[in-house]
Amino acid sequence: MLPAAASLSKQGANKGAVSAFLISTPESGVDSIAITYALLDPVMTVVRPVAAFLTAMVAGLAENLFFWQKNKAEIVVDRSCPVDGCCDGLDCPEEVHAHHHSLGEKLAAGVRFGYREVWGDIAGWFFVGVFLAGLITTLIPEDLMATLLGGGLSSMLVMLVVGVPLYICATASTPVAAALIMKGVSPGAALVFLLVGPATNITSLSVLTGILGKRSTLLYLTVLSVCAVLFGLGIDILYHMAGISPRAIIGEASELVPDTVKLPAVILLLGLSVKPLMTTMRKKFGAKPEPTTFISPFPSVDRPLKSSEYQGRKEEKDHCSCHK
Repeated sequence: MLPAAASLSKQGANKGAVSAFLISTPESGVDSIAITYALLDPVMTVVRPVAAFLTAMVAGLAENLFFWQKNKAEIVVDRSCPVDGCCDGLDCPEEVHAHHHSLGEKLAAGVRFGYREVWGDIAGWFFVGVFLAGLITTLIPEDLMATLLGGGLSSMLVMLVVGVPLYICATASTPVAAALIMKGVSPGAALVFLLVGPATNITSLSVLTGILGKRSTLLYLTVLSVCAVLFGLGIDILYHMAGISPRAIIGEASELVPDTVKLPAVILLLGLSVKPLMTTMRKKFGAKPEPTTFISPFPSVDRPLKSSEYQGRKEEKDHCSCHK
């Protein structure tokens, strides 16, 4: 996400647009919405992307309102072929550029992108989230979570302190939020975690500062935190007024799918996850290649040659010249 934001900034997007992109992208993707529906409930499935969208709008408008700067950089549009990059689209007529590939080739490229790039990027994080959710469900007492994060402003602030520096993506945060709700955490506190966790972390703040600047980064964090707390309090009120128990309806979407479909789907998902997980494991724990060492026959320049060494090399050079 950060490289994409940096690319947008270089291509002429103003800081308000970049701020909105950084907030809305993790929460409004098809993958995060689908996982939210599967692991949480329909209410959270709707509220999560709507909250992310409104928070992104507020952050972007606030950035442009307080720190507006007109970009002087020339905007360069990427017109390269999205299927396989066969053409950069610069010297190609539009009517020709749009028909380089058939409909079948475009559909095949979309399917490959779905299970290679999209699922390949989130598979590792998804299983990390499932593992953390299992630990929370098994090890943390229900009374503790209900007491600390059962609702109210204090619960939102605690979750805010936990979520802002934590390095977790939208996919991994969803099963963790589901486990927290099952332990008695209010849906509002879980929503705060879902909003701030993927949008910020302690390692990305330096990158954000480089892209947006110090003042814009501070404004970004302030708007994100305030909006997350307000939406968290609002969704708690919504559940209370509607008389909905979040623990009773969480994960109910799985009941709509018959068991004859669930098992093949799980097997297919595990099969598609093998290659991305192996790739991630090799990157994290695999042996790194040895650095290349160059051996030069030239003499070292760390010290000057002694007179005897210089005379010997001169005689060797003269001897070679005579034989030529």
